[in-house]
Amino acid sequence: MRKKVAVVFGTRPEAIKMAPVILELNKHKDFFEPVVIVTAQHREMLDQVLKVFYITPDYDLNIMKKNQSLSDITTDVLKGIEGIFKKEQPDMVLVHGDTTTSFSAALAAYYQRIPVGHVEAGLRTYDHDNPFPEEGNRQLIDNLADLYFVPTKATEQNLLLENKKQSRIVVTGNTVIDAVHYIKNTRVEHRVLDLMKHKSDQKWIVLTMHRRENYGTPMKNVFKAVVDITEKNSNVEILMPVHLSPKVQALANEVLGNNDRIHLVEPLEVDVFHKVIDQAYLVLTDSGGLQEEAPTLNKPVLVLRNKTERPEGLEAGTLKLIGTETDSVYVHVSNLLTDKKEYIRMAEALNPYGDGTASAMIVKALKDFM
Repeated sequence: MRKKVAVVFGTRPEAIKMAPVILELNKHKDFFEPVVIVTAQHREMLDQVLKVFYITPDYDLNIMKKNQSLSDITTDVLKGIEGIFKKEQPDMVLVHGDTTTSFSAALAAYYQRIPVGHVEAGLRTYDHDNPFPEEGNRQLIDNLADLYFVPTKATEQNLLLENKKQSRIVVTGNTVIDAVHYIKNTRVEHRVLDLMKHKSDQKWIVLTMHRRENYGTPMKNVFKAVVDITEKNSNVEILMPVHLSPKVQALANEVLGNNDRIHLVEPLEVDVFHKVIDQAYLVLTDSGGLQEEAPTLNKPVLVLRNKTERPEGLEAGTLKLIGTETDSVYVHVSNLLTDKKEYIRMAEALNPYGDGTASAMIVKALKDFM
């Protein structure tokens, strides 16, 4: 009898990183019966990714609602997924990373005594406020999980120091690298790509911000630095796919909305976004996943946070932590715009997150476990 694996996710980043795992499971349907469950913690942004990877969910909880709180997400997922697990009785539940969807799904599986596999396990800052609530979520998931698929040796070490069994930990690399390899050779068209091509003599900086801890003053400080950079560098254009959060939308429009070299656009489909990064000069972000994706495309990453759960990137030199103070952001961006040696050093540093075979390693480990 085939082993039933429920794959649960709800946000765009999770979807990007779980899609390659689903595609790999589908290659082994003689052994596995995948059941894809989405919560739609993010609705439009999630659907974009499903379309790119040709994935049709078996269940869609469609929980997203206006101004939803973390408690809303937790309880809606916990109750909504309970009936699905009882009906399907999966042999394993796979969750990803650090979202509230992932924590809630792992908790629901635990309550029904279903083994949990945690993709991208072991990341830590050991500061529950940075990032919030992700740091708490990932630690809680790892305390419920039975199998840990970690991206690096350093993340494996984090789990060993927390007394997790080494026999349950598998170092796989990060599945986002699989996703980048899947997408990078596809042909896509988009007005943003046309704009970048039309202004190909400019240095394009991709800016993304969405973290809760950066709402308000930190985000405003970064936006002020971005305005200063465009005013002092006539050869720089900023492209910001604006997160759907009303708070991000409002502040971006207020501070950045009246500058003809700062382009505020809707969230981009993942295939378009990777093409955008490929054509960009550098990436300025508070995202976690972009710290892994952009170096695969040989782009330096300046991280708009004070701590990162991806220290391997710091050690490898693919990224730098620069915080959110206006002066710091301005100085670090200006340095990469003018110091060619430093730019090349970051752009050509070896990405520590694997070679695009993580999903195959995860599926093999699942077979061995079962």
